[in-house]
Amino acid sequence: MGSGVRALMRRKQVDSERTRAAGSAHQLRKELSVTQLVAIGVGSTIGAGVYVLVGTVAREHSGPALTLSFLIAGIAAALSAFCYAELASRCPSAGSAYHYSYICVGEGVAWLIGWALILEYTIGGSAVARGISPNLAIFFGGQDSLPWILARHQIPWLDVVVDPCAAFLVFVVTGLLCVGIKESSFVQGVVTVLNCFVMLFVIIAGSYIGFQTGWVGYKVAGGFFPYGANGMLAGSATVFFAYIGFDSVASTAEEVKNPQRDLPLGIGTALSICCTLYMLVSVVIVGLVPYFAMDPDTPISSAFAKHGMHWAMYLVTTGAVLALCSTLMGSILPQPRILMAMARDGLLPSFFSDVHKTTQVPVKSTIVTGICAAALAFFMDVSQLAGMVSVGTLLAFTIVAVSILILRYVPPNEVPLPSSLQVSFRLSQENDEEKLRGTLGDNDHEQGSAEISDVVVESINDPLIEKQLYASNLNETKRRKTAACSIASICIGVLILTTSASATFLPFLVTCFVCAFGGLLLLAGLGMLCWIDQDDGRHSFGHSGGFICPFVPLLPVMCILINTYLLINLGGGTWMRVGVWLVMGVFVYIFYGRTHSSLTDVVYVPVAEANEIYGSPSSSGFVA
Repeated sequence: MGSGVRALMRRKQVDSERTRAAGSAHQLRKELSVTQLVAIGVGSTIGAGVYVLVGTVAREHSGPALTLSFLIAGIAAALSAFCYAELASRCPSAGSAYHYSYICVGEGVAWLIGWALILEYTIGGSAVARGISPNLAIFFGGQDSLPWILARHQIPWLDVVVDPCAAFLVFVVTGLLCVGIKESSFVQGVVTVLNCFVMLFVIIAGSYIGFQTGWVGYKVAGGFFPYGANGMLAGSATVFFAYIGFDSVASTAEEVKNPQRDLPLGIGTALSICCTLYMLVSVVIVGLVPYFAMDPDTPISSAFAKHGMHWAMYLVTTGAVLALCSTLMGSILPQPRILMAMARDGLLPSFFSDVHKTTQVPVKSTIVTGICAAALAFFMDVSQLAGMVSVGTLLAFTIVAVSILILRYVPPNEVPLPSSLQVSFRLSQENDEEKLRGTLGDNDHEQGSAEISDVVVESINDPLIEKQLYASNLNETKRRKTAACSIASICIGVLILTTSASATFLPFLVTCFVCAFGGLLLLAGLGMLCWIDQDDGRHSFGHSGGFICPFVPLLPVMCILINTYLLINLGGGTWMRVGVWLVMGVFVYIFYGRTHSSLTDVVYVPVAEANEIYGSPSSSGFVA
């Protein structure tokens, strides 16, 4: 029991140049710059949902205030982006949230995050691929006009609708990703730019029509907030998922030329572009047509059609297809890197960690990912499973924010020492002791050694020095325990608050009492973190010189609160399906990952001793 708990809590260290050189056979090629990172981030985030989401959210939640819904959701997404930016620049290795949680939280949480992200990217890629063929059919004259080899077919005896077009596109994207990160990012950049041009056309042409017609959508009887502030906030919760995708940038951290500078810029710029485009499109479309008259399925093309521009339907459909293709690439790109990172750590078979010598990408992991995604896209209508995609993302967002709090207040002060280095360190200690005995036993230096020894003993036995050292260590230990308890109080308080606030079956007074209790735990933990000092070790944690998340601890705590609330409200059916997948992951970890972990035989030593072991006193112990 004790060994199992220790296995769940063991943490790995940040990869340094030394460890990367030792494992160069499994390293990815550094090819990406800021421009390519922005293309990956924007392409993975702006999917075809924006071409549909505008009408649905405006009709049911926000009305003309849709722009504010996108703004609030963008600010909420930016909270997670700030946390990702700091961790990505400090820990620039493949694996994204899995990698960060393994370093800051522990192996058990890291495994669950990695396992959930595997599900997210597989189902996400399959769902995107299934959405391409209906849009392509419009260019051929209608829903049933695709060529027979690409059209959907129903298998009567299995009651399954297969989609050859979706599977074919998944295989095309898989092959492109196997060629190399530079080539695939270039293609994704081209597709993303074309999609952005379509959105710019919508903004410019729509603005022209709006000024000609007087923006009739903003002159409705209900005013700017027909559903009130609650409707606008409900719309924000819905459109928040339109910002999911920028975390794909963090998964490519190991392939970035200058991660400390480029990763934060790439994440921030991509999210800013997406938020700006979303807001401008919503401003225009809501102004062209009253929100209650919008077509929920094709709001943009129908808005242009009502003003005599029927041909715009084909241009908007082109944008939707381009957005889906770009999002498909963004969905499949991260998963092989997460599989590779988990295999490097021994939690999955080493098969997944192999990197092709020529292209320097995880080809085997990419092919396995492509086959699984293609099979799902071909045989299953994964639209019912689409909610499961959000679970992995929101869990990752939450644990990244928790990792920021741990990094700032209780960063790991011990590093794992492999068994091979344990033997060499014991030998070096024995040799040092023998040399010291020989020096002290030398007659020529006996008197000098005795004098030095007396001085050292006298200094060590000085009561004032002993008291100061003891008090310093005691205060630091007390500070770390207080910080750890405060972080735990925040997490428990957030969970109680969001669960009780979302539980409609509870009586009103009970809901108020439980919410107040959760809120007190949250505020108590937050107040304590604001009062105590952050750990000095945060300055040397990981690779320094990168982005620093502002407004800690307030910003990460807000991020945890928002993402947990969205997680709680995903629905019971979604959580039941995700629960089955997570239980499967628990069994895989118990019977394989726990015993094959690269941290199975390690011993944790303080940072100062680790620097001596590795023979680099000037280097940071966290990345030794």
